Amino acid sequence: MTRRCLPAVRPVLAAALLLLAAACGRTDLSELEVGDRIVIPSITGVDAEKIKIVGSSTVSPFATTVAEQFGAVTKWPTPVVETTGTGGGFKAFCLGAGPSEPSISDASRPIKQTERALCAANGVNDPAEFRVGYDGIVIANSKAGPDFDITKAELYRALAKDLPDGQGGFVPNPYKSWSEVSPSLPDEPILVFGPPPTSGTRDAFVELGMEHGALDDPQMSALSDLDETAFLQRAHTIRTDGAWIDFGENDAAVVQALTKTPAAIGILGFSFLEQNSDRVKAGLLSGVPPDFVHIKDGDYGLSRMLYIYVKRENLGFVPGIAEFVEEFVSDGAMGPDGYLLDKGLIPLTEEDRATEQARAAALKAASEN
Repeated sequence: MTRRCLPAVRPVLAAALLLLAAACGRTDLSELEVGDRIVIPSITGVDAEKIKIVGSSTVSPFATTVAEQFGAVTKWPTPVVETTGTGGGFKAFCLGAGPSEPSISDASRPIKQTERALCAANGVNDPAEFRVGYDGIVIANSKAGPDFDITKAELYRALAKDLPDGQGGFVPNPYKSWSEVSPSLPDEPILVFGPPPTSGTRDAFVELGMEHGALDDPQMSALSDLDETAFLQRAHTIRTDGAWIDFGENDAAVVQALTKTPAAIGILGFSFLEQNSDRVKAGLLSGVPPDFVHIKDGDYGLSRMLYIYVKRENLGFVPGIAEFVEEFVSDGAMGPDGYLLDKGLIPLTEEDRATEQARAAALKAASEN
């Protein structure tokens, strides 16, 4: 394999990020970008009656839009929305019940059994799940950068920490440039600005992308049959040598970084691509673009469902929760002509919307008893 060294002159932003990460001995930059790490403030006084929402950076813009609408047209105050990442949101959501605790958790993946167990241990039983739409995970880069058409197998080979050696063992990932992974890819260094481990976007990316891509490798496929736990550990572990930079829970910062670093790519939600299409573009996944139709139909291989989870115990503590949920799942918000589509949400089918609306009505009825 012919290896190409990184160019001597790197864009200023990428170089600064990599040097700072190296100095800190890590690749997680969540504490280095202002606003990336969200600290949930204690709730006292005037905020005590407000609905508190935590969770996914992907769902947060939609929740914020609904919150603003809800506060403007109803008798209840505008809910407080904090971006913590899906995993961080569930941790905060599951700490307990009461007016000072979050009542809703946004999520870009389903809640895990371990998170349900944490909730139950703290008196939060059977959170109500609502599907609110679809999203796609986008391989994005600057409009000034090269075009990408990549497969899941190539994503795995480029980003896994260790790769099969063909003899039953593993070696550290040797690839330095995309063209080393495949001659069809750009002759540029592998540099990815991605979400941190607390992010549902990262969970979905490794599960839908890297895990599926790993199965194309015969040794990994055999490992999957023999020891699924070991396979998942290998397939989901992203390299830590500087090729992937954890960028915190701030997709807007990723977009800004991409515009200053044309050779880099970023892992983003479709909604952020829609809102920044003048600055960044999306790569193809096995020839399929991440657009409204292909994500909704499931043809785009990194499509996913978005959720909100509601703490039933807080229905008696915080006014307006059930009504907020009804607004979120209404046709006016997430329907085919709803105001959330302007923010990049891809709507559920008519049948699925009706199901979620019936669940919201049941939640409201329960809150009135």
